[in-house]
Amino acid sequence: MNGERHVLVLPERDAAEEVAEALPERFGVPEEPQLVRDALAGEDDAEDAQWLVVVEDPAARLDPAALHAFAEEYEGWLETD
Repeated sequence: MNGERHVLVLPERDAAEEVAEALPERFGVPEEPQLVRDALAGEDDAEDAQWLVVVEDPAARLDPAALHAFAEEYEGWLETD
């Protein structure tokens, strides 16, 4: 079983932290999501960074559409391959 990894992109750290805290309760995510700062290419200013919330989904049971809608509540989106 390969599972999946979902990456939610958020515009700021506060939003990313809120999403990471809410994911386990809202979606039953077993592991705490990982927060990653993603500086935009060529930008040194922390204000121009996006934040990624990485969600491991070993059973591939999370609905990408639901995750995308959830991220949109925080002005973010679900990254797709």
